[in-house]
Amino acid sequence: MERKEYKYLNRIDTPDDLRTLQVAELPLYCEELRQYIIEQCAINPGHLGSSLGTVELATALHYVFNTPDDQLIWDVGHQAYPHKIITERRDAFTTNRKLGGLGGFPRRSESRFDAFIGGHSSVSISAALGMAEAMRLKGEERNVVAVIGDGAMTGGLAFEGLNNAGASNANLLVILNDNNMSIDANVGALKHYLLRITTSKHYNRFKNRIWNALANIPTLRRAMQKAGNVLKQGILQNSNLFESFGFRYFGPIDGHDIASLVRTLSDLREIKGPKLLHVISVKGKGYTPAEQNQSVWHAPGPFDPETGERLGSSSSDAPARYQDVFGQTLLDLARRDKRIVGITPAMPTGCSLNIMMAELPERCFDVGIAEGHAVTFAAGLATQGLVPFCNIYSSFSQRAFDNIVHDVAIQQLPVVLCFDRAGLVGEDGATHHGALDIAALGSVPNMTIATPMNEVELRNMMYTASLAERPIVIRYPRGRGVGTEWRDRPFEELSIGRGQRLREGKDVAILTFGTVGNFATKAIARAAEEGISVAHYDMRWAKPLDEELLAEVAKNFERVITIEDGVIRGGAGSAVENWLAEHGHLTKVRRLGIGDQFVEHGTPAQLYALCGYDTEGIYQAITEIVK
Repeated sequence: MERKEYKYLNRIDTPDDLRTLQVAELPLYCEELRQYIIEQCAINPGHLGSSLGTVELATALHYVFNTPDDQLIWDVGHQAYPHKIITERRDAFTTNRKLGGLGGFPRRSESRFDAFIGGHSSVSISAALGMAEAMRLKGEERNVVAVIGDGAMTGGLAFEGLNNAGASNANLLVILNDNNMSIDANVGALKHYLLRITTSKHYNRFKNRIWNALANIPTLRRAMQKAGNVLKQGILQNSNLFESFGFRYFGPIDGHDIASLVRTLSDLREIKGPKLLHVISVKGKGYTPAEQNQSVWHAPGPFDPETGERLGSSSSDAPARYQDVFGQTLLDLARRDKRIVGITPAMPTGCSLNIMMAELPERCFDVGIAEGHAVTFAAGLATQGLVPFCNIYSSFSQRAFDNIVHDVAIQQLPVVLCFDRAGLVGEDGATHHGALDIAALGSVPNMTIATPMNEVELRNMMYTASLAERPIVIRYPRGRGVGTEWRDRPFEELSIGRGQRLREGKDVAILTFGTVGNFATKAIARAAEEGISVAHYDMRWAKPLDEELLAEVAKNFERVITIEDGVIRGGAGSAVENWLAEHGHLTKVRRLGIGDQFVEHGTPAQLYALCGYDTEGIYQAITEIVK
């Protein structure tokens, strides 16, 4: 792609600067803004496709509304790169997702223009309603706009917000950015409903012509709108879904026609009450590779902007990603056991359930961005004798906590919850680290929590879970494994709650939970060169703990180090310490993991070091506890 000189981009530091442009100049500004996002994401990877699709929308919103006095919420926040660049962060965008730099999502702590956090989906309407009602109570005449897209409308919280907002008089504008995608293509009845709306060309063309023709007679225009709603609801009994919720519905309109967006938003700014504007956009707009393969270019990694060639590692010698070990293993298990089904809340490629989908699509379910529903749906399947493997990113599972407790654990249903992206995930930051799952679910009766150290253990834990007839969580990290050969090895049923001793020692014992055991292996080898003898135990299960192993450790060691890729408070190390205390052992325990804090974004290596449980941190802990 040929680099172009910027005529407008470098002049626009704030929305106030943007508003000095003429509407006729905005398309050229949008072209430059899109080019800048492509250039930066090529060398500093991030969420490319979604943000390319919102260039015109973000520009129009800041052009029309008086931000930050008017509040603008992005949902999901990976659509917000244009917003960040327009709002005083153009030059800082080179630090996006880097340690100490801009976050990948809107954050109130980062900018006065970020009205609400945007890491998890479906929160915008509820938050926007709260803001609008607060302004009403304070007597403030300000606007609140919620932009919801990339599949976020399928989340249950979005409909809870719609239900509440539609029954209010809150001055609220919801913009449905409809690109028919989340990470993968949207699914479900809502997708088909929106498609019917957008393909009603004759009706929509006629409605828009009438609306525009009456632009200079706002009283008549509002009266005709109300009459139209009454006609549809009372006579035709064919109300628009959003109008049934009490919203005034407008659209659909072209999300890449900047002049039309500015005109429409200017009109809607003057209309009070709850309103919804339906905008049709293209994920990856303006960059051919991103338009043609929208799932891949959601977050493509580094690439050559000229050719569209992705530059990430494609070596056949690279270890498999843990998500691919999950995907292939689930297919292997499903071939052997017809009871096994797979479930994902809108992440088939992200968690590699697409591997099983390609061969056994009738036994795979993408339920949309709806984690709570995914868990309860899995519980329903389990009541009928099936063995559901429900794959959820660890941080997103937080939204399904009650479903896990009430619908799975209390009933002791054999649902296998596979938590991808457990532990520190890197550049996505605090909203995406899977830090809380052990601490949150370790307190839940009937729950078993597995922590594989490598690819083979993940595979065998999945096999064990398929036979266990109990609720089991299997947590594993983002990224690649350690290179153990796993594809052709026969399955081995593991003893639930039993760990293994990997190395004998006499000075200190290290108990590891999960893949951090591989950091420990290297640190222990380094300590051995210094004459320090360290025993290493792979605990495998965070719950139940291996009490025989703990008794052995307590008998032979006065000093113990526990290591986990999760929060220390209430985590696996705390469980070990509690067990030792309850059984009268005076063992000195040092727990390594994530402290009582939300960890920001950076590379995984940087964050492991920051939290003190990379190889160097473990080595330092060994030498300190021994001395």
